Amino acid sequence: MAILASILHARSFMLIAYAIMFSFMGEPTVTAVTFRPSKWSLAHATFYGDETASETMGGACGYGNLFTNGYGTDTVALSSTLFNNGYACGSCFQIKCYQASACNKNVAFTTVTATNLCPPNWSKPSNNGGWCNPPRVHFDMAKPAFMKIAQWKAGIVPVMYRRVPCQRKGGIRFSFQGNGYWLLVYVMNVGGGGDISSMMVKGSRTGWIKMSHNWGASYQAFATLGGQALSFRVTSYTTKETIIAWNVVPSNWNVGLTYSASTNFH
Repeated sequence: MAILASILHARSFMLIAYAIMFSFMGEPTVTAVTFRPSKWSLAHATFYGDETASETMGGACGYGNLFTNGYGTDTVALSSTLFNNGYACGSCFQIKCYQASACNKNVAFTTVTATNLCPPNWSKPSNNGGWCNPPRVHFDMAKPAFMKIAQWKAGIVPVMYRRVPCQRKGGIRFSFQGNGYWLLVYVMNVGGGGDISSMMVKGSRTGWIKMSHNWGASYQAFATLGGQALSFRVTSYTTKETIIAWNVVPSNWNVGLTYSASTNFH
């Protein structure tokens, strides 16, 4: 078994890869990849909704109820420049208020997860209301998250931000929608880079089937997979690491249910 050590560079963050090994099923799995924080960069932040964060539920990433699915109120909507057509869903950011009178004192930063899109508002100038207009890098935070770093009456504050590893408890979760001929899977609770670039599904009576990106954090397969135990091969958008959740879904699976793997990114 060959062991490969290399240092990979992806934009502003560094990844350390230690091993490429073959699983007992004969499928290659990239392991021991660690996501590293990026450098701090300057942007601005606003908030949406109220203190209950009820308006943040659902969202363009498709995470549904953010409380029951483990994201809570520490969430953010990204401008389209950051949202990257949904490939940034699940990524985590540290955000700190920067050199403004509205900044809360003695608060180093808060950590949020990208769960939504802040769409452009072309009826307003980019520097006066159209905060999420491209090419601006902007964070529209859930109000409780914004209030951790700044006084909410300020409305908008300059911030410093950086990508950080997502700390998740347990494994990746797969939430099922669709029907007997179309499987739509929302991928949640992703650790490490938090993001997904591609997925494949394997039934107990099929080979690997490539899934297409639907939108946000959802992937779809047009295949008849009922009555089969399912495995998923998931690749991180940022680190390019691939992990396989073998037989994570039993043969009596059904839509409307969520299935948890024992594996996750780091």
